[in-house]
Amino acid sequence: MIPQDAAPTSLKGKTCLVTGANGGIGSAAADHFAALGARVMTTDVSDSYMGEADADHRALDLMSDLGLAACQKWIAEECPDVLFNNAAVFDMGSILQADLEQYDRLFSLNVRAMYGVMQGVAQTLVKVGKAGSIINLASQAGHRGEALVAHYCASKAAVISYTQSAALALAEHKIRVNAISPGVIDTPMWEHVDGLFAKYENKAKGQKKREVGEAVPLGYMGKPYEIARVAVFLASDQSQYMTAQTLSVDGGNVLRM
Repeated sequence: MIPQDAAPTSLKGKTCLVTGANGGIGSAAADHFAALGARVMTTDVSDSYMGEADADHRALDLMSDLGLAACQKWIAEECPDVLFNNAAVFDMGSILQADLEQYDRLFSLNVRAMYGVMQGVAQTLVKVGKAGSIINLASQAGHRGEALVAHYCASKAAVISYTQSAALALAEHKIRVNAISPGVIDTPMWEHVDGLFAKYENKAKGQKKREVGEAVPLGYMGKPYEIARVAVFLASDQSQYMTAQTLSVDGGNVLRM
């Protein structure tokens, strides 16, 4: 039986905060949220939002204490119903190469800032007595180690673990916490990733990107909108009975691990 209150996916009346909003996945999510009726708040290190949504944008460096504190203050003032916790940075290096400076940089944004923003949204929602949805961006890299991606894999594994812990802690407040693990997604960041693989694996430029796309069971690299569509589902009431989950959106790549 279809519930009488069932309705098409809609975000009308919701306020959605997107971090890392000028990346391919972040801007796609913000645009999708806005298209479905949400008021959208965006933040990135750059001064203006480069997507299509009519967004309330703030330039914030979440790797700095001042930037993170400013974001938490903004959250307390605006009380977003939905968080798409997307901001992240990527780098490479094996245990023999990846130094503590790289560790500090990746964990500062991928874990510390992710946690700080998530906590800020959770505390605000609990204070005002509202339900909500927190969506953390993990990665297929968070499900297993990779020889050349030590710190990044560990940081995304932490995202998955924090998602599970937060979901259990916030369930009594009707705040759902889930994560998305993208596979290989064709974003501007992949130019940087491809260059690093070219350096560490002695490959021609563009070779790694082509190889990883061909290796996906569905046969191609994903597009940012394919992640955004899942973010919309998790943000909406369509997923109201889901929490503590990490959804692999990777064209079946999880089975290639």
